[in-house]
Amino acid sequence: MNKERLRQFIKEMPKCDLHVHLGGSIRIKTLIELAQKRNIILPSYTEAGLNETVFKDSYKDLPEYLKGFDYTIAVMQTPEDLERVAYEFAWDNINEGVCYVEVRFAPQLCINKLMNINDVFKAVSNGLERAKNEYNSSEKVTKQNFSEFEYGIISCAMRSMPKSEYFDKLLEVHGSSSARRVSALASYELVLAMIKAREKGYKIVAFDLAGAEDGFPAVEHKDAYALAHKNFFKKTVHAGEAYGAESIFQAITELHADRIGHGYYLFSEEMIKNKTIKNKKDFIKKLVEYIADARITIEVCLTSNLQTNPHIGNLKNHSFKKMMENKLSIAICTDNRTVSKTTVSRELELAVDNFNLSSKELKNCMIYGLKRSFYPGSYIAKREYVRKVIDHFLTVEKKYSDLFDK
Repeated sequence: MNKERLRQFIKEMPKCDLHVHLGGSIRIKTLIELAQKRNIILPSYTEAGLNETVFKDSYKDLPEYLKGFDYTIAVMQTPEDLERVAYEFAWDNINEGVCYVEVRFAPQLCINKLMNINDVFKAVSNGLERAKNEYNSSEKVTKQNFSEFEYGIISCAMRSMPKSEYFDKLLEVHGSSSARRVSALASYELVLAMIKAREKGYKIVAFDLAGAEDGFPAVEHKDAYALAHKNFFKKTVHAGEAYGAESIFQAITELHADRIGHGYYLFSEEMIKNKTIKNKKDFIKKLVEYIADARITIEVCLTSNLQTNPHIGNLKNHSFKKMMENKLSIAICTDNRTVSKTTVSRELELAVDNFNLSSKELKNCMIYGLKRSFYPGSYIAKREYVRKVIDHFLTVEKKYSDLFDK
């Protein structure tokens, strides 16, 4: 296959990203500028220096991978800075042909004396909306029939209690409760805030749970997910990223998950730690069948998984291959554009190169992502939007009809 031609095809095709963190996707130049402006200490104040010390090509484990968020979240603490980060994030996606994105972040990590949670949602929404309006009124969309840009916001709750003004104060107020109990309370409070933000017109589309899986079971946040479920929010859960299949099972059966973030260890018998599961192979088989039949989409992040689980070694060893073999609904995502030094285009190219995806399989990954998106409009509007994007894809595909025949 002509790699340069493949790269051009992927560049031109309309794309989506359903799993990408705002804090992990800030422009490094912006991080440096805002840190200097706010007197925030960084390991380096040059792009080369930060790429060497923080945003590396490879990491030894998940904790090292997540270290970069200490710096990025620190510069997202004013309405002005938060709006700028969101605005630039939207344009970074638009400029590589991503027409639909669901950006997730933990709004409670940005609460401080300058911003309450509504201010946080407003700042992010303003940045995304401003970029959307600028692009959708451009000639590319109005005259050249490029797909319009649209977005949704996913609010992340945290499994554990990270250091921040909000969480520190919450722990102080609830001094008689365990940190895990307070964490669950914070998740419930987040859903209440999401309800109010959505009523104000902000495109808050779904609830997520992030953070370390091992030792912090998602079921502890069951009440928050039940509240989100009853208020018609969609649900996704980080599961199977650093724990076994029972974490994914719990997300689906206890938290009503519509999608699964990562799901890398879905097929790994050795990662199942629940001793009541006697036949691990049968358990995984039934779980996979259920996920396939229910079309619960897995948000796959190839580069990120390789970086947080170095033992994978070669990308060809990724469970993506088994997901494809079992006909699961898959959306190829970035996770963190800056921390993983990647783009949607790069992730798609890696998938084609390492798993020999056909044109049909590549198209299916894109279509599954759009169809299983948490689109902020009505169902009818979503169908119309998805149809337009698919038509756009087919136009580009026809131009490169010879690419997958060789």
